[in-house]
Amino acid sequence: MDSYDDKGVGGGVGGSVGGGVSEGDGGVGEGDVSGAGLDLRTVPEPRAGMAGLSFPYQVVAAVALSVIGLIACVQLAMVFLHVAPSNTLTKQHGEAVDQWIYPEFEQNWKLFAPNPLQQNIAVHVRAEISGADKRRTTPWMSLSGEDGKAIRGNLLPSHVQQNELRRGWDFYLGSHDSQNRANGLRGKLSEQYIRRIVMLRLSEHDYGGDILRIQVRSETRSVAAPVWSSEKISTRPSYRVLPWWTVTAADLPEGSATSKEADQ
Repeated sequence: MDSYDDKGVGGGVGGSVGGGVSEGDGGVGEGDVSGAGLDLRTVPEPRAGMAGLSFPYQVVAAVALSVIGLIACVQLAMVFLHVAPSNTLTKQHGEAVDQWIYPEFEQNWKLFAPNPLQQNIAVHVRAEISGADKRRTTPWMSLSGEDGKAIRGNLLPSHVQQNELRRGWDFYLGSHDSQNRANGLRGKLSEQYIRRIVMLRLSEHDYGGDILRIQVRSETRSVAAPVWSSEKISTRPSYRVLPWWTVTAADLPEGSATSKEADQ
């Protein structure tokens, strides 16, 4: 009588039927996988990084990286031209470089100066108001004092409260002579910056009329000597008063009602 093995009936060890178990392996053989319609050697590995994104997202990522790289290159070029000695490019495009750098990216080394500032400087402003009955001039208001109140007791004061007015005033002084005449390309830009800061601060107050003109001054006081020092220092204030400036639409905060009326 013939055995099952001789007849090739499935289920025997070492048979050639695809559902059988490979000899000496104890597991599913290669022939079993092939019989199931799968081939492990052709399964692709998952892609990482941008290659793993779909084509539209790859395009978006490539464009974003290109824009970031371009902005970084422009920033490095502008900073280099700003700190570099005077050359042909800075003479022709100095105003564009200054507009890019100031005031956010200014390179300032006063932190490392051997002789730090020994004066307290406060910026004041007053305005000429057109009321319902007549024109009047407001008292001097200390813009620096308002910044000081906002900083005291504040654990996390903003950069605007600490540096906007101070750096803007330094910017103006560095670009004007003692007669308030601009001494370079930065003069007009620094004046526009101060005027906008002042109007932004004045817009927070209600004076009962329209602001026609503004006048800015600085009050400088020397820091008093410490009690243990024999040095005699006068702390009497000295003032630098700027001329009256007529308010224009360019000086007003964007979006304010007065700005819209001036534009119309």
